[in-house]
Amino acid sequence: MTRSAGTVVTFGEALVSVRSAGPLAIGSPLTMHAAGAELNVAIGLARLGHAASWGGVLGDDELGEFLLRSLAAERVDASRVRRDVLPTGVMFLEARTPDVSRVFYHRKGSAGAQLTPHDVDRLLDRDPAWLHLTGITPALSEGARAAVLHAAETCRRRSVPFSVDVNFRSKLWSAPEAAEVLPRLIEGAEVVIGSPEELVLVAPEGKTVEAAAAELLPRGVGEVVAKLGAAGAGAYTAQGLFTAPAFPVRAVDTVGAGDAFTAGYLSARLDGEDVAGRLRRGNLLGAFAVGQLGDWEGLPRRDELGLLDLGQGETHR
Repeated sequence: MTRSAGTVVTFGEALVSVRSAGPLAIGSPLTMHAAGAELNVAIGLARLGHAASWGGVLGDDELGEFLLRSLAAERVDASRVRRDVLPTGVMFLEARTPDVSRVFYHRKGSAGAQLTPHDVDRLLDRDPAWLHLTGITPALSEGARAAVLHAAETCRRRSVPFSVDVNFRSKLWSAPEAAEVLPRLIEGAEVVIGSPEELVLVAPEGKTVEAAAAELLPRGVGEVVAKLGAAGAGAYTAQGLFTAPAFPVRAVDTVGAGDAFTAGYLSARLDGEDVAGRLRRGNLLGAFAVGQLGDWEGLPRRDELGLLDLGQGETHR
């Protein structure tokens, strides 16, 4: 299968994720990771051999330097990143129990929220093959919201294909606020991805994921993809509904699984796979992601895509 030529561009806020192995309040051990939904997708695509570029605003501080080093190590182009005197955002991920995690953000007034339409113009001046956006970035600030809407409009005007992962974050904005902005963002997107609840949010008349898809497809959205967690995923298209089961794996860390699915789905689409193949690769990358600590650290290289076809407990020699 031939990979598509050209670069996949994405942008948003990259964060330093500080993870605790137990309750933060008692001083549990901490580890530091690069994070951010768009960054995760860019790394997932780069691991599979696609040319990927991430853009945004980072603080001119040590945490921003850590994020740039992480992107460089994963062969993600960050040459359009802008540095700012404001600090790089931080999120704390607390493993409160083996089955319950909590996220605490320290991102208010961060560098990442300083995105502007001018930053978008610098990112898109290379005529990318694909642009990937999320619903997180417009929740960061008025400037970031304008930047994301400008990016989508630029794609529509230039006929650049783009995708949107809804990624609703209730700690950043309310559902009514998101419902006013996100339907404008997804207009004309080739792929819209989200949980059933998120897809209903972007389709004002839809009360179920099926109704949301029935509303969005006639409005120019190419594919409506529902992430269903342990139940796999489904894609609504003009040809009907396609579904694929999840891969049975032992979950170690579920944070980042949705971004991994998105990277896998887009990778397969860029490779020319059919809808069934896209869903399978999305679920496959999600399975790799949950098997390791970190948002993207466990994601596979292209030559590792067949590893989960081995039986449980087998060693590849």
